[in-house]
Amino acid sequence: MTSTTTYWMEHAWLDTHVEPGVAVDVADGRITAVRPGAAAPPPGAVTLRGLTLPGLANAHSHAFHRALRGAVQVGSGTFWTWREVMYGVAARLTPDTYYALARAVYAEMALAGITAVGEFHYVHHAPGGIPYARPNAMGEALVAAAEDAGIRLTLLDTAYLSSGFGAAPSSHQLRFSDGTAEAWAERVSALTDSAYVRHGAAIHSVRAVPAAELATVAAWAQHRRAPLHVHLSEQTAENDACRAAHGCTPTQLLADHGVLGPGTTGVHNTHLTPADIALLGDSGTGTCMCPTTERDLADGIGPAGPLQRAGSPLSLGSDSHAVIDLFEEARAMELNERLRSRTRGHWTAAALLRAACADGHAALGWADAGVIEPGAPADFATVALDTVRTAGPAPILGAETAVFAATGADVRHTIVGGRHVVRDGVHLSVPDTAHALATSIAALHG
Repeated sequence: MTSTTTYWMEHAWLDTHVEPGVAVDVADGRITAVRPGAAAPPPGAVTLRGLTLPGLANAHSHAFHRALRGAVQVGSGTFWTWREVMYGVAARLTPDTYYALARAVYAEMALAGITAVGEFHYVHHAPGGIPYARPNAMGEALVAAAEDAGIRLTLLDTAYLSSGFGAAPSSHQLRFSDGTAEAWAERVSALTDSAYVRHGAAIHSVRAVPAAELATVAAWAQHRRAPLHVHLSEQTAENDACRAAHGCTPTQLLADHGVLGPGTTGVHNTHLTPADIALLGDSGTGTCMCPTTERDLADGIGPAGPLQRAGSPLSLGSDSHAVIDLFEEARAMELNERLRSRTRGHWTAAALLRAACADGHAALGWADAGVIEPGAPADFATVALDTVRTAGPAPILGAETAVFAATGADVRHTIVGGRHVVRDGVHLSVPDTAHALATSIAALHG
């Protein structure tokens, strides 16, 4: 017999507005009823004080980059010098050390209200490119880490075959490469979904997957109706090299090889031409903005507003994890646009929450998630409205407070599939998350 749990939300974000006193019934991990007008908790209900939002979706993560936080802030440098430090950390990953780090990183995400993550995964093999006895050992470590941290995972297994427009992988990149797109597809096809894990595909970039191989990756994703992500025009150097190699922009190259479409998300989409924006919008290709990483690496400010107006749905990611905070990513997208345009109010708080919730989940293949509605997964994040950052505004302004004032540290409860993962600000299965992060990162830095 199925049992029902009732959550009483002091205030709930119901897609368009804050509603006080909402009782939400949950059975088998899904919402069965949403009952506004509950002035007090029903008998036996679990009380969630503050503002409860749908769980947040982090649409772009490289879990092992968390080990770079602080280490790559010493002195100055460029994206390319940052990449050399990243390669050094990647070289020391094993399935066991990756599991330990990713479990801690995903717990940090849960503490910040993130209930689903898209892991853009490209460290596939042992050093030197030697396959593990279990060819997907590294991906399996990430799956286990997400399961043990209690969040949903879309493993975006990444094709990474070249050091740049057909050149052989460098010594650093041998771990990433399957040799050909066909070999990549054969390995990835052995992965199977579960209730909390889905598998998708990624093209690392037009630099890293030769043009003749792009269609193979796209066809794999389309055949399985799986999400497909791609780093796109993150750097002007990528655009210049693509024009030199193919006489067109990276966006046009992807379009020519059947990569664009509603199942595809371009990550960053920073340095685009008006024609690129039109191609992405007309095809329904999504855009994942990662503002904290884009500013940390001095990549530039992408045209999020024009992209959305053209028809490209927006999602958000923490990418290199300079910080893990989807509220910061949401407000940064708006504030970046203000700096670029010198005007205010490009997105409402509601629109920014949609990017962080429903549209982020859709980009990861969880199309029914990211809302508090009957039938949706029972994934919630409760933000305290009485901290030094959030105290003061009336609860009816909870969405504005969350987006423009709160941080991930203000999350008090995170619930995934109707089960508490974070209660009163403590992760229940990784209670000392800071220690787990410190020890797993120290193991990679030797």
